[in-house]
Amino acid sequence: MILEQEILPDEYIGLSAEELNKRILSAKERLGKTLVILGHHYQRDEIVRYADYTGDSLKLARIAASLRDVKYIVFCGVHFMAESADILANEGQIVILPDLEAGCSMADMAMIEQVEECWDCLISSGGDRIVPVTYINSSAEVKAFCGRHNGIVCTSSNAEAVFKWAFNDGRRILFLPDEHLGRNTAHFKLGLPLDSMVVWDPAKMNGGIDKEGLKKAKIVLWKGFCSVHMQFNEEQIYSLKKLYPGIKIIVHPECKFEVVKNSDVVGSTEFIIKQVTESPAGSAWGVGTEIHLVNRLAKNNPDKLIKCLNSYHCLCATMFRISPERLLWALENLADGKVVNMISVAKEIKEYSLIALNRMLSVI
Repeated sequence: MILEQEILPDEYIGLSAEELNKRILSAKERLGKTLVILGHHYQRDEIVRYADYTGDSLKLARIAASLRDVKYIVFCGVHFMAESADILANEGQIVILPDLEAGCSMADMAMIEQVEECWDCLISSGGDRIVPVTYINSSAEVKAFCGRHNGIVCTSSNAEAVFKWAFNDGRRILFLPDEHLGRNTAHFKLGLPLDSMVVWDPAKMNGGIDKEGLKKAKIVLWKGFCSVHMQFNEEQIYSLKKLYPGIKIIVHPECKFEVVKNSDVVGSTEFIIKQVTESPAGSAWGVGTEIHLVNRLAKNNPDKLIKCLNSYHCLCATMFRISPERLLWALENLADGKVVNMISVAKEIKEYSLIALNRMLSVI
């Protein structure tokens, strides 16, 4: 259920960093062990500093579910992440998203009505059995759709294992909502040729694909993307390599095919952090992912050269909506006994989403 965003009260606007810090810490102290604050890696430092745990979306949701004595889960991320936390949460736990407008453009590219229309077309096209696979960066409704149709959820770190499972259970895959993660996983991890994949465009009749093309395709990729990772290109890689001879390029698999092809290392957010952090002193890295994470890596690894492939246009704008002012507002309301911005997934949607998520957890 998506609630209407409340206007931030005037008393929270214009507070100094010192006052914000003082009041956030005070609210955290008042709430004590009933509260956990989760901070996604793409959050700004002004938010991460208050997080009890940091990580990617699934890691944080699983942490929250493991903390059975916690009542309030304040998720400093985006909407689908808070939904995942609510799906995995225990009875009585309450998930809070400080800013309801912190959405995900990629998740919004696959609306449930569009997915159902696509599915009907795929089934009517004939061919071998198809398994729906959704990236965790999707709505609870889409996850539930996959659970209802014997499908599964994946993350960027386990997509290869999930694809292998799906091919064992069927002959074809519908992958959504990120065409780039799907293509990169299928080609670079599983060795599938590019011509075995087609792209379903929900804005076009029958996805813009003829019936024979749908029938023959091993993978149907949804036309969706991450606005952050689309900002990287191969020219940036060539420039960094020319400027810093010996530099290694590491990128997220949500990047375009050409970027992944020309990179030295590819992996999830957690993988990128681990690779860079554990590399020898003096290492040089060009990183293709969200700028707050890249800057944090550079700050935490002063013995290495760490550069963003594109430091001007790779901010996750929706993640940035989680501000210290919004966090303070949510915490002080909780401390006063008022729940604001609660994320609550409907019972049936939660039930089928959990099937798809648990299926993933049994695979990895």
